[in-house]
Amino acid sequence: MYRLVRVEDKIRVPPERFGMAVEDAVKQSIADKLECTIDPSIGVILTVTKIENIGEGKIIPGDPGIHYQVVFELLTYKPELHELVTGEVIDNTEFGAFVRIGPIDGLVHISQIMDDFVSYDNKNSIFLGKQTRRTLKEGDKVRARIISISWGEQNKIGLTMRQPSLGSIVWLEEEKKKKRKKNG
Repeated sequence: MYRLVRVEDKIRVPPERFGMAVEDAVKQSIADKLECTIDPSIGVILTVTKIENIGEGKIIPGDPGIHYQVVFELLTYKPELHELVTGEVIDNTEFGAFVRIGPIDGLVHISQIMDDFVSYDNKNSIFLGKQTRRTLKEGDKVRARIISISWGEQNKIGLTMRQPSLGSIVWLEEEKKKKRKKNG
């Protein structure tokens, strides 16, 4: 889920930014320090949206930079357990499909792709359902549910597509057409 998060932190502005306006120098220093990082408490930090307050700058002996106490707002993405997400399959491997959900990737294990016996075609990088003949390939748009989140040395997001109204968008459209045809 995307969120705006208010943060207060000490920010160091290096000497090469002293010629810039203070707010611009601080904003760029925050971006250098935090953007594209992961904090388990707030998620993936995407960008600095605004600077609310910049305290008085302090110089620390032996450090040529200026340190400011700053209150600012960040745009973050933090996946939530049981959240429905839409993404794109970016890689298929013999053990599952990697799906890009916003700024982070999740894994749909082969056992969680569909309610069918699933085989993997290594040559074409495609999953195939035995009875349904449904396929899942790189580039397919999918809807999935987050079933596990692990923050740590390796950040892992587990996904499932085995619940109603989940799976490849193509599969879901086919199901809608069948229901419309059946209902007249």
